[in-house]
Amino acid sequence: MTADYNGDERSAMSTSHSHIHTHEATGDLRLAFVLNTVFAILEIFGGLWTNSVAILSDAVHDLGDSVALGAAWFLEGYARKGGDRRFSYGYRRFSLLGAWTNTTVLVVGSVIVLTESIPRLFSPESPNAAGMLLFAVIGVAVNGAAAWRLRGRESLNTKVAAWHLIEDVLGWAAVLVVSITLMFVDLPILDPALSVAITGYILFNVLRNLRRTLMLFLQAVPEDIDLPELERRFGSLAHVCSTHHTHVWSMDGEHHVLTTHIVVDSQATNDDITRLRGNVAQLCEEYRFAHTTIEIEWDNEECRMG
Repeated sequence: MTADYNGDERSAMSTSHSHIHTHEATGDLRLAFVLNTVFAILEIFGGLWTNSVAILSDAVHDLGDSVALGAAWFLEGYARKGGDRRFSYGYRRFSLLGAWTNTTVLVVGSVIVLTESIPRLFSPESPNAAGMLLFAVIGVAVNGAAAWRLRGRESLNTKVAAWHLIEDVLGWAAVLVVSITLMFVDLPILDPALSVAITGYILFNVLRNLRRTLMLFLQAVPEDIDLPELERRFGSLAHVCSTHHTHVWSMDGEHHVLTTHIVVDSQATNDDITRLRGNVAQLCEEYRFAHTTIEIEWDNEECRMG
């Protein structure tokens, strides 16, 4: 006996409400993408104009965020498509493509910036402090406005995008402090030092997110799921003798899939099994699984999977 409890189907009654929020979130992501992309391009020219590798470092960061925002904008709607003959689980895993693209852009850009920044630590060049100050003020304003538009959104895409933008605001605040300092103190080494610090921070986060993305691709158990505890809770239900072949993986880091075999007492009645199904469904609701497949077996039968 197999029971399917699909989290997407359970939410069908709220489709109109979700569609409204999805449309609003997509519009905010589009605006954030446009603002960030235009400003990232201006930053590249501004970094060359001011001779500031710190601004070029932030340009690379913003360019990576633009890729992430663009992917989030596109995939916010695309990844919500339902299953079809080719992708029976739907298109949610397509959101991982944005993560890979973003990672590639940030790693390549960071390496280029480091090749320029590190030599300047030993022979620093004086940047245009006034120009740095101008771009820093604009950077705080643009990224702050984009982050403000994404506040309060519930989807993982928009939350991650908002966090990136807040990080950008903090980065530009650091550039602002350095530019003001350089206007009063002749310490040109501050510019490449800040550049190396920003790039190092970017690479640290990229590698951390790369590991998480790799785990998703390899279908590892999600970090927020304690598999032994989940099996223990299944085993504590009335008439359950044991569980096996329990697997949990994630489609996109937010929507998880569960499959398991539950062995029940052969003396259990049809009413007992009905109640068990309800308890299993309630437990799955608690874990907010997007899709579950539960196979119920009697303790006196052999599992077909051996």
